[in-house]
Amino acid sequence: MGTPIVIAKKTTNVSQDIVLHAQFANRHGLIAGATGTGKTVTLKVLAESFSRIGVPVFLADAKGDVSSLAKMGESNPKFEERIKSLNIESIPFAASPVVFWDLFAEQGHPIRTTISEIGPLLLSQMLNLNETQEGVLSAVFRIADDQGLLLIDFKDLKAMLTHVSEHASEYKAEYGNLSPASLGAIQRNLLALADQGGDQFFGEPSLNILDFIQTDSQGHGNINILAADKLMNTPKLYATFLLWMLSELFEQLPEVGDMDKPKLVFFFDEAHLLFDNASDALQQKIEQVVRLIRSKGVGIYFVTQNPLDLPESVLGQLGNRVQHALRAFTPKDQKAVKTAAETFRANPEFNVDQAITELGVGEALISCLDEQGIPQIVERAWVMPPHSSFSPITLDERKTLMAQSLMAGIYEQPLDHESAYEMLQLKVEQRQQQAVADEQAKVAAKEQEILAKEYAKQQEAFAKQQLKEQDRLAREQQNEAERSAKKREKITQDIVGTFAKSAARSLGGSTGQKIVRGLLGSLFGKK
Repeated sequence: MGTPIVIAKKTTNVSQDIVLHAQFANRHGLIAGATGTGKTVTLKVLAESFSRIGVPVFLADAKGDVSSLAKMGESNPKFEERIKSLNIESIPFAASPVVFWDLFAEQGHPIRTTISEIGPLLLSQMLNLNETQEGVLSAVFRIADDQGLLLIDFKDLKAMLTHVSEHASEYKAEYGNLSPASLGAIQRNLLALADQGGDQFFGEPSLNILDFIQTDSQGHGNINILAADKLMNTPKLYATFLLWMLSELFEQLPEVGDMDKPKLVFFFDEAHLLFDNASDALQQKIEQVVRLIRSKGVGIYFVTQNPLDLPESVLGQLGNRVQHALRAFTPKDQKAVKTAAETFRANPEFNVDQAITELGVGEALISCLDEQGIPQIVERAWVMPPHSSFSPITLDERKTLMAQSLMAGIYEQPLDHESAYEMLQLKVEQRQQQAVADEQAKVAAKEQEILAKEYAKQQEAFAKQQLKEQDRLAREQQNEAERSAKKREKITQDIVGTFAKSAARSLGGSTGQKIVRGLLGSLFGKK
C-alpha cells in the first residue's frame, strides 16, 4: 500500500487526520476556491508532501510566491497559534529541492521545444486559428515532412509559410487549396506571438521531459517550478505549453498500471485557461490525456477558482478534491456553490452548500479516495501548515539555486542546427545563382551571336576584297599582257621596218632590183 499523506485535520476533531493515499494520487484532483481562501498554501502542502515521499512535482508559479518552497520555514507567534489549534506540537521546517524553469530564460532554466514536436494542433490553439487556418497549417507541416524540411524554430516556420505562399499553385493538386488569406492570417498571428516572447519557446536544445522526473540525493522528489508571472500575460502560450508537457509525458512514459505512488504529480494553476476557446479537437485531446495519463503514473491536479471552469467530462475524473470557500453574491456564484457541493459525497453532519460559503482562510471541504479507491464522504477540515517559508526567495537566492542545479548549463545555450530556414535559403540562393547563370548564358549566347554575325560580315567583306583584288590583278595582268603584246608588235614592226629600209638601200642597185623582182615574181607570179 502507498504512503498516506496527511493533508488536513478535521475542523470538529483536530486529532483526526484527513489523508491522501499515495497509491491513488494519480487519480487526479482539484483545488478550488475564491481568491485569498488558501489555495496556494494547499498547493504547497501537497507539493511538499509528494516530494518527501519521493514523488517529483511540476507546478506553475503565477505570482512568484510558490518559490518559497525552496526556503525553510520559520516560526512566528501567528504560526505557533495555528499549529497549537491543530493539536500539533511542532513542524519540522525544511526547504524542498526545487528546480526553477522559465520559458523566457529569466527566472529559471530555459524550456524549449521544436515546432515539429508541438505539432499543428497545439500550435493552432496557441495562434488562435480557426478551422480553415488550422487545416492550412497542417498542410504546411505535411509539405515540410514530405520535403525533409525540419521545423525547429520560429524562423523555420516563417520561412516555410513564405515558401508555401510563393508556390501555392504548385502544391494545390496534392495538398488542396492553400489560400493566401489563411497563410497571411497564420503569419500575422505568428508575428503577434513572437512580439509576446513566444518565439523563445521554440528551438534547441529541446527539453527532455524526463528531466522533470528526478529526485535529490536524499530521495526527495524535485519540485519543478515554472516562473509564470510573465507567462500569464500570454494565456494561450501558457495553456498550450502545459498541454504540450502532458502530451509529451503521455507519449514518452510507459504503461505502469497501479503503483504505490505516482511517477510525477502535475499541478495546473489557472486551469480555466486550458479550456477557454478550445476547439472541439483540442478539447477531445485534453480529455483523452487526462483520462489515460494516470496509467502512466502521472497525477494531474487542477487549481482554479470555480469547479465550473472545468468540463464535466474532466471534472468527473478528479478523485481527490479540496474545496476552499466560495462566495455566493450573485446567481452565477450560487450556481457555482451548488455545483461544487454536488460533486461531493454528502456528509450528514453539515450542509455542504452552506459550509462552502462559511469556510475560513485555510479551511476546506476535502474528499479523497479511501483504501479501496472509493470517494470518501466530504469532511470539513483545516489544511496542514507547510514546512517551507511563507516568504518568496530573493533574486540572489534564486540565482544561487539555479547555479547549483543539476540542470545548470544544459539548456542555457541555444543551438541553431541546419533546418528548414537554412535549407530553403539555400534553395533560394541556388535558384538565384541559376537565374544569374541563365542570364549570363543568354548574354554570352547573344554576344556570341553578335560576334558570329560580325565575323561573317568580316569574312564576307574579306572575300569581296579578295575577289576585288583578284579582279584587279587579272585586269592588271591582262593590261600588262596587252602592253607586252603591243610592245612586241611594235618591236617587230620596228625590226621589219629597219630591215626593209636596209634592204631598200641594199637593193637600190641592179642586183637588188633583181632580187626584188625575183621576190615579187615569186610572190605574184610572172605573167
